[in-house]
Amino acid sequence: MKTKYQVIDLNHYTEADLAEAGRIICEGGLVAFPTETVYGLGADALQEEAARKIYAAKGRPSDNPLIVHITKMEDLEALAEEVPECARKLAGAFWPGPLTMVFPKKPAVPYGTTGGLDTVAVRMPSHPLARDLIRVSGRFLAAPSANASGRPSPTRASHVKDDLDGRIDMILDGGEVNIGLESTVVDVTGEVPTILRPGYVTQEMMQRVVGRVEIDRAILEENVDRHFVPKAPGMKYRHYAPKGSLTVVEGEEEAVIREICRLAEEGVKAGKRVGIIATEETAGRYPAGMVRVIGSRADEESVAHGLFAILREFDDLEAQLIYSEGFGEQGLGRAIMNRLLKAAGHQVITAGGEKV
Repeated sequence: MKTKYQVIDLNHYTEADLAEAGRIICEGGLVAFPTETVYGLGADALQEEAARKIYAAKGRPSDNPLIVHITKMEDLEALAEEVPECARKLAGAFWPGPLTMVFPKKPAVPYGTTGGLDTVAVRMPSHPLARDLIRVSGRFLAAPSANASGRPSPTRASHVKDDLDGRIDMILDGGEVNIGLESTVVDVTGEVPTILRPGYVTQEMMQRVVGRVEIDRAILEENVDRHFVPKAPGMKYRHYAPKGSLTVVEGEEEAVIREICRLAEEGVKAGKRVGIIATEETAGRYPAGMVRVIGSRADEESVAHGLFAILREFDDLEAQLIYSEGFGEQGLGRAIMNRLLKAAGHQVITAGGEKV
């Protein structure tokens, strides 16, 4: 398959520029496109065969649910059996935007889209190109991140090309995305909304809208049960992984810096290519290894924005060992640590403690 590549100037395009992409979607094909979070790999959510193509192109396990993208609240009537009041309040506060909600599905939604579940994950993106593609195609778009399964999510069209060129029909290049982490996923099928994947919309933000919001602790823990059925993308499998071995170092700042310096020096002396993920505040403290700045601790959004691009950069640099500073597990830090721990396969060192 030859993948078509189309650059879209977000300041100067019309829906007519998306006609070919819309036709591909209607015919059951795959189109990668930017959202405000990461690049998505879109297909007709109500065509089971189109969903199968997504799984095949990504090499994605078939029990890993896809997220359906819509443009208006009325679209939920075709997808969700029930929309509770808490979901309407959350939608009012955060849609369009980086929030996905899990509902009981209607029969029209194929199990190929939901990973075999009786629930469907839905979000309403805010990115203008994503919204226009949905409108032009006239379809709801099932769209996981547009990367090979297990790899860091794509924040630029070039990342999509690296992973999926020749495996999908088209890539729409709308430039670098804004947020850089996938959407928050919250299950609204129970009495209390429960976060299944942390993201830009935090627990604290949702609590201000609907009161009590719980967190499924599985999202920050290594799940070793191979029979575990994931209710949302990213809950079961290793994700976001660079090619080198990534280890997260946690603890007090000075202890973390000392430990990473020690590990980097050992690695370099052993002839390894060592990468270090540091912040603006600490980057100058590491004399050995290839140091890359992920952002500032004073601006967690900058850290979220830079994470996946840095993991891919270390692949380009052929880093064999990568060490990252840890981040707090409150607010957006929870989402950052979720992605780091998944990328590291939960390989963590507590500075002054043990490797786990």
